[in-house]
Amino acid sequence: MVHHSGSIQSFKQQKGMNISKSEMVKETPLKPSRRSLPCLVQSYTYSQSLSQSTSLFQSNESESQAPTSLTSISVDKAAQINAEESKKDSVLNCSFTDLSDFCLALGKDKDYMDESEHANYDRSRLIKDSVLKVKSEPKPKLLSKNDMNYIASSGLLFKDGKKRIDYILVYRKSNIQYDRRNTFEKNLRAEGLMLEKEPAVANSDIMFIKIHIPWDTLCKYAERLNIRMPFRKKCYYSDRRSKSMGRMKRGLKNIMKWLPHNPMALDKSSFPDLEESECYTGPFSRARIHHFIINNKDTFFSNATRSRIVYHVLQRTKYENGISKVGISKLINNGAYEAAFPPHEGAYKSRQPIKTHGPQNNRHLLYERWARWGMWYKHQPLDLIRRYFGEKIGLYFAWLGWYTGMLIPAAIVGLCVFFYGLFTMNTSQVSQEICAATEVLMCPLCDKNCSLHRLNDSCVYAKVTYLFDNGGTVFFAIFMAIWATVFLEFWKRRRSILTYAWDLIEWEEEEETMRPQFEAKYYQMERINPITGKPEPHQPFSERITRLLVSVSGIFFMISLVITAVFAVVVYRLVVMERFASFRWSFVKQYWQFATSAAGVCINFVIIMMLNVVYEKVAYFLTNLEYPRTESEWENSFALKMFLFQFVNLNSSIFYIAFFLGRFVGHPGNYNKLFDRWRLEECHASGCLIDLCLQMGVIMFLKQIWNNFMELGYPLIQNWWSRHKIRRGRQDASIPQWENDWNLQPMNIHGLMDEYLEMVLQFGFTTIFVAAFPLAPLLALLNNVIEIRLDAYKFVTQWRRPLPARATDIGIWYGILEGIGILAVITNAFVIAITSDYIPRLVYEYKYGPCADQVEENDNCLKGYVNNSLSFFNLSELGIGKSGYCRYRDYRGPPWSSKPYEFTLQYWHILAARLAFIIVFEHFVFGIKSFIAFLIPDIPQDLYDRIRREKYLVQEMMYEAELEHLQQQRKKSGQPVHHEWP
Repeated sequence: MVHHSGSIQSFKQQKGMNISKSEMVKETPLKPSRRSLPCLVQSYTYSQSLSQSTSLFQSNESESQAPTSLTSISVDKAAQINAEESKKDSVLNCSFTDLSDFCLALGKDKDYMDESEHANYDRSRLIKDSVLKVKSEPKPKLLSKNDMNYIASSGLLFKDGKKRIDYILVYRKSNIQYDRRNTFEKNLRAEGLMLEKEPAVANSDIMFIKIHIPWDTLCKYAERLNIRMPFRKKCYYSDRRSKSMGRMKRGLKNIMKWLPHNPMALDKSSFPDLEESECYTGPFSRARIHHFIINNKDTFFSNATRSRIVYHVLQRTKYENGISKVGISKLINNGAYEAAFPPHEGAYKSRQPIKTHGPQNNRHLLYERWARWGMWYKHQPLDLIRRYFGEKIGLYFAWLGWYTGMLIPAAIVGLCVFFYGLFTMNTSQVSQEICAATEVLMCPLCDKNCSLHRLNDSCVYAKVTYLFDNGGTVFFAIFMAIWATVFLEFWKRRRSILTYAWDLIEWEEEEETMRPQFEAKYYQMERINPITGKPEPHQPFSERITRLLVSVSGIFFMISLVITAVFAVVVYRLVVMERFASFRWSFVKQYWQFATSAAGVCINFVIIMMLNVVYEKVAYFLTNLEYPRTESEWENSFALKMFLFQFVNLNSSIFYIAFFLGRFVGHPGNYNKLFDRWRLEECHASGCLIDLCLQMGVIMFLKQIWNNFMELGYPLIQNWWSRHKIRRGRQDASIPQWENDWNLQPMNIHGLMDEYLEMVLQFGFTTIFVAAFPLAPLLALLNNVIEIRLDAYKFVTQWRRPLPARATDIGIWYGILEGIGILAVITNAFVIAITSDYIPRLVYEYKYGPCADQVEENDNCLKGYVNNSLSFFNLSELGIGKSGYCRYRDYRGPPWSSKPYEFTLQYWHILAARLAFIIVFEHFVFGIKSFIAFLIPDIPQDLYDRIRREKYLVQEMMYEAELEHLQQQRKKSGQPVHHEWP
């Protein structure tokens, strides 16, 4: 062990030494040790200085001079670059042993198997061994034909035609903040970025600054940000079981060839090969740059990665002296710049068909294979979405697609429940009795303009109600509660698979910078940051609590405003129902209850949309009042407030109809009145469930139409007007790509919050009152099929390219979805027990009906239920000059009983049964939900094993590389060589 430690010390002391080529040629490959890796390329590492490792892959574009209009290179610097270029041929590349011999030798190990059948490797993906062919380093590969097309033809290069544009800054020449901009741009050049200015074609006041990040700057910040890059092709572990499963999969694949092609599957030949998904990745390091697979320096870092690195530099570059005078966001806020965005990769349309000429760029490919309406039935190209827009947007579309796919079984079951009610509607005992009750007179439903009416007038209402209130209602409510749990649990599994495929398993979000408003407010109150160890502004705990209480008070005030609006709609319904009952149109007069409900729903929808605008401003004000420290804290706080406001705004009227309408009306002769003036609204003979269905259906349908118009129609109109002004100002002008992007609409200031909010509210509609409206999943499914392509079209064609941000989950929205799932169980239990007639029918069937005392079941156990559910009232007590009895919907004693108009024993039996059903239903469903959540692991077992295996392999790879390097150093110094760790 002492000798080994001495060897390690000598290895550290000799870190800067190079190894001669003759020694390398004489060196024989090491035999793989017990710790060595199967099917991995055995590499000789060379200790080189940081500058040599970087200059090995020095980009031609970084060596060329910067634009003469802005940047210049000194004579000494040019001489240094030429000297470095002349030395490039003498710099040693990393050497790899012959892959075929190495993998052939390891083929005897039966515990490991390469992903290919014959363990062949794509040698073109590896850096060629300069020892085997002592030649100068070949020039980097040119971009592919498509890459060159979209870069050259779309105006994505500097004027020299070599440097690609990675970011765009926009400012107005008339803006007087020259000093800030000049200082900012000077500091950007000092950070290693290259800038070039170009005026706009259509507007002489607009100036664009094109930003390019050279190779050496990319490497520096990639290492600083710990960006993971591919460095080895993956090898997979397999045992006998997995081998047998592999044979089964191959057999199944051969069988699938004979089956018809899945029309929803994507044509994978149209999409680029995403090589990094098949490689091990590790944090980029310039000292070990020869470990990484670099086929082409222009494409090694993706466009999304380049944009993120440039944005990182822009956010941390000063524009004035001072701690808080940093970042492009502050410059945009104070008006020094108009905008900052990464450019789109060219046009999204091409005159040449994509089938014959291929895609011009990734944007064109996304439009043709994803954003077009003709692709509505196809799966989404999530890997390409992630590559172009970043992981955060990719996860949104993955979640939206998963949610839409999970809605298919829910929509099918809901449709089956609906059709079951439709086909059995005419055989329903309740509907038959109501339609046949021609002699039963019902008490007036209003005081002035309503008269006695026959029970069979409610025949249509009874049949429609049965469509949503039948024997399948309870089953569907239980099914949807379980569905919500399965959806969320399997989404966690899907998310884990995506984070693995997108290399986000070990990604940790970097420490966020503070918001400018927070810094400006608390710059005099500092404390030491426990992470960075530097002093930073701090919000005292007492002030935080005070501001939080004020914000919570504002939330409650806005919720009370919602309740006030609902109350106003209720008063409106009470006023107009008297008018509609005496309306001159016969249809309105006959169906005055339906007309009252429909008018109330429409007015309520208008109020909802108006209040949404107010809520957004109030939520924005309250969130800023809290002074959140970071942008993520601000987004989470704002999202939670917007969800609470809009959820209460949308569902308050539905809660009123479900649980309060017709519950406290009193009885004939003693009705309860609002302000002693307006009689409370009463349900018709078949119940209030039809009113609940109408409320949900109208609001859900109209809101989806409005949201789709605002998401696509409004940006389309704005972009059309911008293009119209450009054409009117300049005829036949060639507009470069960055100017076309500037004329597009910026992404919503709140990012994906509006997209998630819309879908989460829809999820609430789909689950919370689904027992009353089983068609809600079907409407949601149809909307989401449109929503996916609408959002895709909007992102690809109507919006500027957003910053490709990284994320590992959907954030605060998952917790909100879980809360909605819990609330859905409770509300559906109350809807079934209180709103529907399921419990009264059940009590009558087993206690008061003809089957109560029979051992064997009878087909007509509900016979006489309608008559049993209606109470008697003496017409002489109404003072309308009529005698006899009228019926009303309640369980009260008749006028001739000892206690007239008091609740009967059956009423209390039904009430007890309702409470018991709520308790049993909730415990049963929550038990099933918990059991399913326990059974479904968050990460699939095979993926969990693969992640652990890859961590082990990467660790072994590092051991092997260090062992090889140590043995090289020992052999050079004449010390004995060990083939294993001592």
